[in-house]
Parts: sequence; structure tokens; C-alpha cells
Amino acid sequence: MSDIAIRVENLGKQYRIGAAQLQYRTLRDNIMEGLRRIGRSRRASTSTIWALRNVSFEVRKGQVLGVIGRNGAGKSTLLKLLARVTDPTEGRGEIHGRVGSLLEVGTGFHPELTGRENIYLNGAILGMHRSEIERKFDEIVAFSEVEQFIDTPVKRYSSGMYLRLAFAVAAHLEPEILVVDEVLAVGDAEFQRKCLGKMSDVAQQGRTVLFVSHNMSAVLRLTEETLVIEKGSLALRAPTGEAVDYYLSRGFSQQGERTWDVDEIPPDAAPFRPLAMRVRDAGGRVSDSMRSVEPISVEIEYQLTAPITGLRVGIYLMSTRGEYVFTSFDTDEPEKFTSLSSRPAGRFISRCVIPADTLNEGRYTLGMNAGSYKIRRYFQDEQALAFNVDVAGAPGTHWPESRLGLVRPRLEWTIEGKAP
Repeated sequence: MSDIAIRVENLGKQYRIGAAQLQYRTLRDNIMEGLRRIGRSRRASTSTIWALRNVSFEVRKGQVLGVIGRNGAGKSTLLKLLARVTDPTEGRGEIHGRVGSLLEVGTGFHPELTGRENIYLNGAILGMHRSEIERKFDEIVAFSEVEQFIDTPVKRYSSGMYLRLAFAVAAHLEPEILVVDEVLAVGDAEFQRKCLGKMSDVAQQGRTVLFVSHNMSAVLRLTEETLVIEKGSLALRAPTGEAVDYYLSRGFSQQGERTWDVDEIPPDAAPFRPLAMRVRDAGGRVSDSMRSVEPISVEIEYQLTAPITGLRVGIYLMSTRGEYVFTSFDTDEPEKFTSLSSRPAGRFISRCVIPADTLNEGRYTLGMNAGSYKIRRYFQDEQALAFNVDVAGAPGTHWPESRLGLVRPRLEWTIEGKAP
């Protein structure tokens, strides 16, 4: 008997630019669309784009495989093809086992059904008996923390509630193959910790997992091997540490600036549109080489096409292996949070300064996040740009040793004692 859970051969997906995306519609929507089409000619679009092409790989049963790549690289398209949410344009994929998937919020649930009904529906789709689902039901509801709303139609759920229930269903109904796309992109820190803990449990139970994430520390923790997707193609398959190093060494600005093209910004980011992120040295120059003994300025330029209430824009500073150094937001000061409770449409720059004598020698990555706390995340790019820090002139550099740690603060020491 073969030990292959997933086999992909020359898989490709082509989209027609400008074509309407299929989404949930009521009977009335379908009737009205049919009436609008009467007497109207349909113009075929000849503009196409390959979201994924010539991708081939195999996944063994019980393997946890990471999938990483920049926004728009084709990661989500690959998982949608494997989860049979959409059909490939070319190639084939073989799945040996029942598949549970957690893709973007909204996939897999019927909006008119309650949380309870969707749990049973998803279990039935997986081929589970009602008694099997009932044994897991209380555990699913407890994990998702939506007990009070379990009999409410999920179309009335917040995005956070929706995701918590979707993850609980996908992880607890015990599919043989679990396909997870950026589960850490929504939700608060506590929920993210619960997700990572459950993912670890799933991996240890010997189930096959495909895990897409921009969180490199999570990928390093959960997987031993990882695919790197670049511009719709498989660029590398390697042990996770090697794959992460390869990914983080590519695609970053070498001049200390990152700009976002329109096709890199998800449509649901509106009305927030990121424009650029920059790091500046003590002289105000945009650069990717900084000195530890000098302050480092970080700025995020963005545009709002409509007012946003409760917006906070911030940065994640990480080592190139995904270890977080700190997180900071532009409304961390209470007075700023009050005065900027609602930001009007317009163009903005949020700027902060990393004090001198903070960072140790090495290469760091900056991510950015824009959202309204516990309401909505508009945009996130956890590996927006990278820069190097040189420690020449820092305290202790007269010793020929490397200092441990990600920070290298200039501490005030006193030495007390008496001569004999």
C-alpha cells in the first residue's frame, strides 16, 4: 500500500482577468442576474494570468509540510486546488484520504445555517456518522468560544468568531489530511496560541498537514520540510530551516524600502492601501545598513480611501529566523488612540524611532500590520523588508566575542567595593 497522501503533477491554474468571482448568492440574485443577461451580449476576455503552473511534489502520509511565499505567489491557489474548492486548468492532483480544509474566512460554511448546523454539515461532507460528530461537538464549541451564538446563523458572526469556529471544526473532526491557509492571519494573540497548540497536537497524531503561513517561527516549529512558492512556481523544496533562509534572503529591498504593487494587496484590504515602508539611518537616508549605536527610523506610508474608526498601524521586528523582538503600534500612547479614534480619508505616514543601542549585530526583518483591534485586520505583511545592523563602536566590542541575544542595550553599571 502506498504511503503517499498527496501527489501533484504539473498542476496549473489560469484565471481570466476581470472575470467575476463565484460567491454565495440567493435564488433572487440568480434570477435577477438571468434577467439582466437577456438581450445582453457577453464579451469574452482574452486577458489571462497563471496563478500557478508546472507544480509537482509528493507528501507522505503523516508528514507536516510547510508552504511559504510572498503575497500573490500562488500558495492559496495551490491549497484551493488540493481542497477541491476550484478545478485546475492543467495537471492533476491525487488525494488519498478525507480532507479537512481551513482556507480564507468564509470557505466551507453556509452563511444561512447556524454554527451548530455547519458543524454537522462539515462532518457529513467528511463522511462522518452523526454519532462521531456528536462525540466531538462539545469540544469544538468549547475551543471556538462561540457557545452563546452556536444557534445563530454564521452570516451574523464577526470574522474572529467565524475563524475560531472554522478552525475548531477543521482541527477536531479528524480528517486524514488537513489543509490550513494562514490560520494566524486573523484573531487575537490568545487564539493564535491556541491554534499553534492544536496544530502541534494534530501533527503529533500522525495526520498529514499542509500548512501555509507568513509566520516563520510557526513554520519552523511545526514543520520539518517546506515548499517555497515564487510567482506561481515551485522554487524550492528543502528542510524548513534551509527553506526559510532561502525565502527570507529573497525579495527584500536592498535599499531599505518596500513598496506594494496593486496585485499584492488583497481586495478586502480596502479602504486601507499600503504604499511604502522605509528604514532611515541617523542622517535620514533610506538604507538597509544601520549602526547599532545610532537611532533607526521606521516609516509606513499609506492611503485611506474612506474614513476608518479605531485604526492602528504598526510594525513587527523579527530576526531572520522568525523570532519576535518587539511589536509596536502608532496608537500605543493613550492620547494618540483618543485623538486618532477616527482617521479621515487621505494619505498618511506613521513613523517611529528604534532608540540607539537597542539591536545586536545581525539581519532583521520588519513586518507591518494595519487593523482595528478585535474588529478587523485590513492588511498584514510580516516580511515587508530587511536590514542589517553593525555593532561597531557598541559597548563591549573591544572583546573579541559575539554577544548572545537579539538586543544589545547600553546598560549603566556601577562597581562598588573596597580595597583591602
